[in-house]
Amino acid sequence: MPTPIREGNLEAPTRHPLDWRNPEFTDEAALFKEMERVFDICHGCRRCVSLCQSFPTLFDLVDASASMEVDGVAKADYWKVVDHCYLCDLCYMTKCPYVPPHEWNLDFPHLMLRAKVYKFKHGDTLLRDRVLTSTDAVGRLAGIPVVAQVVNAVNKVGVARKALESVAGIAADAWLPEFHSRPLRRRIERQSGADAVPAGRTKGKVALFATCYMNRNEPGIGEDFAAVFAHNGIPVTLAEKERCCGMPKLELGDLDAVIASKEVNIPQLARLVDEGWDLTALIPSCVLMFKQELPLMFPGDPDVQKVKNAFYDPFEYLMLRHREGRLNTDFKRGLGKVVYHAACHQRVQNIGQKTREILALIPDTEVEIIERCSGHDGTYAVKREYHASAMKIVKPVVTRVQQGKADHYGSDCAMAGHHIENGLADGRAPEHPMTLLRKAYGI
Repeated sequence: MPTPIREGNLEAPTRHPLDWRNPEFTDEAALFKEMERVFDICHGCRRCVSLCQSFPTLFDLVDASASMEVDGVAKADYWKVVDHCYLCDLCYMTKCPYVPPHEWNLDFPHLMLRAKVYKFKHGDTLLRDRVLTSTDAVGRLAGIPVVAQVVNAVNKVGVARKALESVAGIAADAWLPEFHSRPLRRRIERQSGADAVPAGRTKGKVALFATCYMNRNEPGIGEDFAAVFAHNGIPVTLAEKERCCGMPKLELGDLDAVIASKEVNIPQLARLVDEGWDLTALIPSCVLMFKQELPLMFPGDPDVQKVKNAFYDPFEYLMLRHREGRLNTDFKRGLGKVVYHAACHQRVQNIGQKTREILALIPDTEVEIIERCSGHDGTYAVKREYHASAMKIVKPVVTRVQQGKADHYGSDCAMAGHHIENGLADGRAPEHPMTLLRKAYGI
């Protein structure tokens, strides 16, 4: 193929459905042929070198090869590039000039997903990674009252963490979440929605997809969400049951598990949409799963599309209400300086800086936004072999927080916030934007 030139597509990126049912999707020869094609384009461009460790790994492999071209890289080394990709989607949505509708039709994240599916299908997946991505099972076990106390205590003991690193490959220096025995689903009282006031395209009542993390690890943020939405006259309910959204298993390449979660979640959420509820979640990855990944996997499923069209980022939802004069702006206190990290899976939703816009409405509040990947990814940063890379990726974010001298810092992705905290190592804890909004309301 000709050497890529820096003339890319100037139109908005479009995403083709994921052709995962095609036998060629996991055909080894077809997969490696496509990886070589895409890697050659990336090598000639190199715009994405600062995004994650996949691209520096690829370029180092090329530069160290005899030909200094992709054809000089051993095919076995392609997996080193794949293993560093955690599907943040930033290369596709913010950097790459060769994505569709460009004729080169480059979709690096979905190619990496295809490679991960191939690896999983052929059994090349560690038990540790299977366990880490089984968020429902881990949460149920670690959420048992006595077990939760033991797990939380052990995770704070250096000797125990060293042993965990040696035996399970969980980095001793990585931040690990606490577990709560009283989950979020028991803390939020379901409301009828009878008092809902529609505004614009919002129905005025919201069903919260609790998510594995908010349900078991930081339910307090969910309580903040319920308080803020109640303060704005927005009734909140929960689905009768839910499973993990499927994003961790998608990143692992386990499509069967993704499908199993979809078969539980989509009927529940579609029923809520039929009853007039809008949908949201407090983890950007979960929102993206329902707004993008499942619709691309199941483009012909009407319930998947129905859920997609009803799903909102929580701050996107509040800003839509604000535009119709339905946001309560009676703030009781300013927040001072806020350094806010915009999570990757929120940025690629193409909704703009809605969290920053909401926080900027608060008097006596200055918001500095950081639009750079934190490198956490839910599991990537806790793995022994990738933790150093994750800390390297987050370092520029940590530096911005330090230079900002802020009164508060945090991220829409609570895990990213704690990863930044781990890099700061100064005792300051992150605060989720929803928590900050509740503080500003004084409720």
